[in-house]
Amino acid sequence: MNFVFVSLQRINTDRESTSTSLAKELARQNHQVLYVNHPLDRRTLLKKERDPYTNEHIRKIKEGEPSLVKIGENLWELNPAKTLESINWIPNTTIFRLFNKLNNLRFGAEIREAVRQLQFGSFILINDKDIFRSFYLKEILKPSLYVYLDRDYTLGFDYWKRHGITLEPELMKKSDAIVCNSLDFTKNASKYNPRSFYIGNGGDLSLFNKNNAGPVPPELRDLPRPVIGYVGLLTAQRLDIELIRKTALNSRGSVVLIGAEDEIFSKSDLHNLKNVYFIEKKHTREIPSYINAFDVCINPQVINKITIGNFPLKIIEYLAMGKPVVAISTNTMREVFSEHCYLSEDHDGFIENIETALRENNTQLESERMEYAQNFSWENIVKRLTGIICSLN
Repeated sequence: MNFVFVSLQRINTDRESTSTSLAKELARQNHQVLYVNHPLDRRTLLKKERDPYTNEHIRKIKEGEPSLVKIGENLWELNPAKTLESINWIPNTTIFRLFNKLNNLRFGAEIREAVRQLQFGSFILINDKDIFRSFYLKEILKPSLYVYLDRDYTLGFDYWKRHGITLEPELMKKSDAIVCNSLDFTKNASKYNPRSFYIGNGGDLSLFNKNNAGPVPPELRDLPRPVIGYVGLLTAQRLDIELIRKTALNSRGSVVLIGAEDEIFSKSDLHNLKNVYFIEKKHTREIPSYINAFDVCINPQVINKITIGNFPLKIIEYLAMGKPVVAISTNTMREVFSEHCYLSEDHDGFIENIETALRENNTQLESERMEYAQNFSWENIVKRLTGIICSLN
């Protein structure tokens, strides 16, 4: 089959996502895949501070490099050259629709040309949460199947609220199918489209493998034990800062937080605690050596609309490394991971569970965790996805 991905995330950055992992696994299984990096908009071009991947996109456009490039066996990357207008500031959704359609037409034209060059006679379009830029692509590109990938509650973020509350349900209704990485998202999607399916989430189990982990990173070698670790975006919209503070105050060891910080985290009093260590965001391939050096892995989520139903990929990565995991109890954690993680209903329970995890950990439990993680290989997730697609054709 031929696949085209549109997404909020670029391919080949320092951290994999659901859509990039699906695209790469589909290509590995001999499907032809075009992954479309999101186009640049006017506001992004005017920003003084941009991430290195956006700067690289801009450089390629300025230097006239081909926008369509083969990056692997059966896998192509498209870096759109046309700039879209920044329109999310428009308060009225009816007016926003008009300008958004113009952006979609501009975006769609570049995808259509790439599809023509690749000689995809027909293709399946998978939209990974790109609610606005890809809202009209079903009508513009006329794919054989338009699949919406629902893998996060983006409407919990201010950028998506204004128009997304109206447009996302409409997008769900007109999609040929919706595939979801959590059971909560599947239940919600079913309200708008009966062809909503759960596929779960996956992890790179060849990378997150205890036997392949490198030496202990220098930053962790001399830290007081035990080392309690978290890897991921450090944002107050998802994580409970007060819980992390209490964890540190009640720990005889070290709390290590690896990832980029939002403004709230960067200004929090966690930076004043002597046993809390912040480490800058690391490339995916570096993460296993850090996790392998942790004694306990944590996911101290705050409970809100963003987190209650999401499927945290990091849990698979933690378990694949055999590590004990202590997490706040959410719907997905209860439904999928309750037998292999220490789930906590409140702060006191979270702190107690860390001590229990340290005390109970042994080689048998490590083996059971690693074995359970094998259920979440991207190979298995793609088999579910292609099985659903075949059932719809």
